[in-house]
Amino acid sequence: MSPLLIALQALLSHWRRHRLQFFSIFTGLWLATALWTGVQALNSQARADYARASAVLTGPTQAQLIAGNGERFEQALYLQLRRLGWQVSPLLEGRLRFAGEQALTVRLIGIEPLSLPTTMTVAGTPLQGFDVQAFIGEPGQAWIGPDTLRQLPLNASGQATTSDGQVLPPFVVQPQLAPGVIVVDIGHAQTLLQAPGLLSRLLLDDEARPLPADIAARLTRQAPSDDGDLQRLTDSFHLNLTALGLLAFVVGLFIAHAAIGLALEQRRGLIRNLRACGISLNILLLGLSLELGGFAVLGGLAGVASGYGLAALLLPDIAASLRGLYGAQVAGQLSLPAGWWLAGIAVSVLGALLAGASSVLRAARLPLVALAQPQAWRLAQGPWLRRQALAAAVLLLVALGCWQWGNHLSSALTLLAALLLAAALLLPALLDGALAWLARGCRGPLAEWFIADSRQQLPALSLALMALLLALAASVGVGSMTEGFRKTFSGWLDQRLSADVYLTPQDTTQALQITDWLAKQPAITTLLPSWRAEIRLQQWPVQVQGIIDHPAYPARWPLLEQSPQAWAQLASGNALMLSEQLARRLGVQLGDNLQLANQAMAVVGIYADYGNPKGHLLVNADWLRGHLPQATLSTISLNLAPERIATLKDALQQRFALDDSRVVEQASLKRWSTEIFSRTFAATTALNSLTLAVAGIALFISLLTLSQSRLGQLAPLWALGVRRTQLVGLSLGQTLMLSSLTVLLAIPLGLLLAWCLVAVVNVQAFGWRLPLHVFAAQLLQLALLGLLTSLLASAWPLWQLARSQPSELLRRFADET
Repeated sequence: MSPLLIALQALLSHWRRHRLQFFSIFTGLWLATALWTGVQALNSQARADYARASAVLTGPTQAQLIAGNGERFEQALYLQLRRLGWQVSPLLEGRLRFAGEQALTVRLIGIEPLSLPTTMTVAGTPLQGFDVQAFIGEPGQAWIGPDTLRQLPLNASGQATTSDGQVLPPFVVQPQLAPGVIVVDIGHAQTLLQAPGLLSRLLLDDEARPLPADIAARLTRQAPSDDGDLQRLTDSFHLNLTALGLLAFVVGLFIAHAAIGLALEQRRGLIRNLRACGISLNILLLGLSLELGGFAVLGGLAGVASGYGLAALLLPDIAASLRGLYGAQVAGQLSLPAGWWLAGIAVSVLGALLAGASSVLRAARLPLVALAQPQAWRLAQGPWLRRQALAAAVLLLVALGCWQWGNHLSSALTLLAALLLAAALLLPALLDGALAWLARGCRGPLAEWFIADSRQQLPALSLALMALLLALAASVGVGSMTEGFRKTFSGWLDQRLSADVYLTPQDTTQALQITDWLAKQPAITTLLPSWRAEIRLQQWPVQVQGIIDHPAYPARWPLLEQSPQAWAQLASGNALMLSEQLARRLGVQLGDNLQLANQAMAVVGIYADYGNPKGHLLVNADWLRGHLPQATLSTISLNLAPERIATLKDALQQRFALDDSRVVEQASLKRWSTEIFSRTFAATTALNSLTLAVAGIALFISLLTLSQSRLGQLAPLWALGVRRTQLVGLSLGQTLMLSSLTVLLAIPLGLLLAWCLVAVVNVQAFGWRLPLHVFAAQLLQLALLGLLTSLLASAWPLWQLARSQPSELLRRFADET
C-alpha cells in the first residue's frame, strides 16, 4: 500500500471515532457557503432583472422625440414626420391596474413593429422572429414575462381584466421580458390606456437635420436615458448586502477553522506516529489537503442548496425594498445560471483552504518530539499572537488611511473590514493579556488553576470568541444605525408630510382643473401645487421641484444648512436649494453657484432627502415653468379639517375619476413609507441575526469538541477531591469569563462600527449622513444576548461533564499519566 493511502486511511479513521468533529467542519463550510451564496443569488437575480428591464427595446436608436411639457401628444405629428421621410417609430407607455386581492400595477408599452429598425430587438426577440399579423391583428398578443404572469389575477379562460373592466389580448410568455412589463401593439395600448390617437414618444435615428418648425414647437429631441442608471443607483444597496454576506462567510469559516484546529490537536499522537513510521511531511500535508477537499465538496453542495433556499426566502423583502426605494422591478422567483452553482462550490473550496491552511502549517512546523505535548501547542500560539498583533496594526493603518483619504464606497467598506479584522486578530492577545493580569491577583491553587486552564483553552476557543466578537459588534453597529435611521426618518416624515391630503393628477391639464376647483372650496385652508421636471446634472438624474411662495414651506421643510433669508431668495427665482446627496455628488456648498437652464443660481439651502436615489432640487415654481417647459404639475398637497377629508376625497374621485392611489391621506402615506423602511432593512436584520446564530454555533461546537479532550485535564482535579458539580461550575465560570470579556470589547467596537456606518458608509453609499444615536437599552440587550448565547453553547458540554462517570475520569487520568 502506498504511503499516501496509508496516511489517508489513518487520517480518515479519526472521523469514525469523532463524528461530532466531522459535523463541525461540515457545518462551518456549509453555513459559510450558504450565507455567501444566498446573498450572491439575491444580487445576481436583481442585476439580471435590471438587464432585462433595459433590454425591453434594444437597437440602434440614439434619440427620441417627446412633448415639450412631458405629456402625450397627437399621433398626427408622427404621421407628418413619416411623410417627410423621417425614420421614427411611435411608442405609448402607461400604467395598468388590475383588480384582485392585491392591487397590481404594471407598465404597459405599446409598440409599432412595422416601423421599428430591423436591427432592433424586443425583449431579446429580433424583429425577424415576429409574427406581425398575430401581434397587431385581432385579438392580438400581449407579451409578458413569466414572473408578471404568475402575479396577475386570471379568470378561468386565462384572461386578465384591468380595474376599469378592460380585457387584455391573449398572453404570450417571453422569458427575457422584465418583470412588471407588458408589451402590446400600439393600437391595443391606446385602447387599454384610454388614449386614442395619442403617443408618449417617438424613437428616432440620430439624425442631425433640424425638425420642421411647426413640429419643433411641439416636440423636443432628447438623448436616450442611460441604461446603467438603475444599476448605478442600486450599486450601494447590493454592495452593502455583499458586505453582510462576506461577514457571515467569515464567521462561518471560523467554525470550520476551530474544528479543524481541534481535530489536528486531537490527532497529535497520530501525526507523531505517522511521522515516526516514515511518512514524509509532504505526504502528510497532501493527505490533509485531500481531506479538506472532501469536506469542501460536501459542504459546498449543501451550502449552495441552502443558499438557494435562503435567497428564495429573502427575495420578496429584497424585491419590495428595491421597488419602493428605486422603482426597480425584481422577479419574485429565482432563476440562476449553472455558473452560479459551480461558483458556490468554488467558494466552499476556497473557504476550506482558508479555514484549514494555518492549522496544517502550524502542525507541520512543530518539532517531531513536541507534536503530542499540549504545552507545545500553547507555546506555539505565542508567535502566532505576535504575528496577529502585527497584522492588526497594519490593518488599523489601512483603516486610518481609508478614513482620511477614501472617497468611494469601496474605501468605506474597506475601512469597516479592516477595523473588524483588526479587532478580531487583537482579541486573543487582549484576552491572554487580561488573563495574565488576573493571574497576578490569584491566591490559592484552585484559583491559579482556573486562570491557567483558561489560558490553556484560549488557543482552541479563540476563533469561536472572534466569531462572537464580530457578530456582536455587527449587531451593535447595524442595530444602532437602523434604529437611529428609524428615529431620524420618523421625525423627518413628521415634518415633510405635514399636509392632510396629497393628490397625484393624471396629467397637467387635469391638475390645473383640480387646482381651480380646490381653490373654490371653503373647507381647504392650505393649497400647495408642486411642479416637477426631470433633468441631468453631470450625468446624474435629478428631479427639479418647483414650489410657490407660501409660509407653509419654511415650517414644514427642514434645512440642514441655509443662508440668511433663504426662502425669500428662493421665491425671487434667483436661488435654489438642493438635497444633501446631490450637494455631495456635485461638490457644491452653501453660497456656491450652480448652472441650471443656462442661469447661475445661488445655493441658499441644503436639506435631507432620505431614501431618494436621485438628486433633488427645489426652485420657485414660476421660474421652473418659464425655464423648463417640460415641467408638469405633479402633486397637490392641501390642508383641511380632519372631519372633511373623507367628503373631499369622495368628491375628488367622483368629479375627476381619481382612484385611491391618486388621492392619499397623510396617515396612509406615512404608513406606506414606514412599511417600505421596514421591508428595506428586513433582509439586513435577517442576515445580522443569522450571523449571530452562526457565531453561537461556532462557540457551541468548539466547547462541545473541547469537552472531550478536557476530561483528561479535569480528571486530576477530581482525583484530588474537587467534586464534579464544582468542576462544572468552574468550567461554566471560565466560559462566561471569556465571553464577558469578549462582550465588553464588542460594545465599543460596535459603537465604532455604527459611527463608520452613519458617517462614512452612508455618506459614500447614499450621499447623506445620519446623526449617531446610542441606545443603552439595546446595548444591554445585546450584551445579555451574547452571554445567553455563550451559556446555551456551553450547556450541553457541561451537562456531559456533570454526567461523567468516575470510572471514565479514572481511565482518562490513567491515560494522561
